Amino acid sequence: MYEPIRTKSVHSTMAGAPSDFPHRTREEELDIQLAGHLAALLAVTDELRSRTPSTDLDAAATRLAEQVARLRGGRTPVRAPAAVGQPAALHERAHALAGRALVVAASRADTAAAILAAERMDAHAAATELTTAG
Repeated sequence: MYEPIRTKSVHSTMAGAPSDFPHRTREEELDIQLAGHLAALLAVTDELRSRTPSTDLDAAATRLAEQVARLRGGRTPVRAPAAVGQPAALHERAHALAGRALVVAASRADTAAAILAAERMDAHAAATELTTAG
């Protein structure tokens, strides 16, 4: 009733062919994504430090830089504050970035980065409440 297929499938001939572009594992992709979120959080933290210096922000910036360097294979992040805005808006942005970092850190089971992101979320939530209430 049906005629048998006489040619090889396109998919089977492509399966053994070497790829033209490098592939990354899921873990590598998550590392890149987490490093990006933490680097963005570091930039906002540096901007907040330049506007309102505090030892808490200094310690957080140091820990963030260490985590970004770890995820990037030892390369230190660029430290140039570029964000503009009011402190309350910066704290809200930092809170959102820390939340994104927490989600990625949890999905890749990176306890150190998850704890740091959660601490930063709490700190920026409290700072947002203080700046909007005061």
